[in-house]
Amino acid sequence: MEPKIGIVVCGFTQDRQFVTNPYIQSVRYAKGIPLVLPLVRSDHLLDEYTGLCDGFLFCGGDDITPLLFGEEPQKGNGKTDVTVDLFQIRLMKRILKSGKPVFAICRGMQILSVACGGTIWQDMSLIPGKTLDHMQQSAVRSEVSHRIRTERGSRLREYVGSSLFVNSFHHQAVNSPGKNVSVSARAQDSTIEAIEIKDHPFAIGVQWHPECMYRSSSEMRKLFHEFVLHSLIN
Repeated sequence: MEPKIGIVVCGFTQDRQFVTNPYIQSVRYAKGIPLVLPLVRSDHLLDEYTGLCDGFLFCGGDDITPLLFGEEPQKGNGKTDVTVDLFQIRLMKRILKSGKPVFAICRGMQILSVACGGTIWQDMSLIPGKTLDHMQQSAVRSEVSHRIRTERGSRLREYVGSSLFVNSFHHQAVNSPGKNVSVSARAQDSTIEAIEIKDHPFAIGVQWHPECMYRSSSEMRKLFHEFVLHSLIN
């Protein structure tokens, strides 16, 4: 038996909803059945989505509308779409309430934080002190950019170890993680790189893109396999 994994649509491009292929491939390689969940403006259908799937993958994408985490736009804030934001936040809240597994990547991690009442640094330049360049320019997205360290006692450390090298394609970062959300990894400059909800069966967010490193990294494969496994047994 293979669990059904709802891959939440990344957003719109030229009036087309999309999910990039590496997310779909990674779910399939990890023995999950990938189902793309398009944006809908219906609470009833959000409930149907939540009941239909065994686990949920939230992908990368554009920035989140600052008003949704209690701020007004600041310098460096990028392209937003409040319709996509509200859809994803509402769905995330339903999934967390259901107790079903959720794996949140890049923007998805930020959606997880905001859904739990957290806040976002609208641009890395707004973070006090010196920060790394978290927007790598490599031609291949599977290449690594910097190292992260996982927190003791975190589920993430259990899966990937105490430190690992990751890729990096973001100009925003989680500031306040949100209610009942703990930080499970940081970069060398203290930027939050992963979060999780400890009293949830599987609710993990990572700031990097493990789907792009699936073939080259055993740790990234482990993350996807644990997510799909928890979706099967939940």
